Amino acid sequence: MQQKVFNTKGVCSKKIIFDYDEEGKIHNLKFEGGCNGNLKAISLLCEGMELNKVEKILEGNTCGPRSTSCADQLAQAIKEVINNA
Repeated sequence: MQQKVFNTKGVCSKKIIFDYDEEGKIHNLKFEGGCNGNLKAISLLCEGMELNKVEKILEGNTCGPRSTSCADQLAQAIKEVINNA
């Protein structure tokens, strides 16, 4: 199991932390800051999912007038993991 720590840009959440296993599945997803209830729900929904599936679902999601969102930032963090594999 490896851990990814990602400092977000342009959203309320400041940091995203998650583990991923050798099968490419996400575990123990946590957001520091942001919309507590929504981000807890995203964490529960993503648990055990394949990284590439989470990335495809969440990439491009926006929040209000922003060009990104906490979910999109998670997709960016996952892209880093996938590209460095």
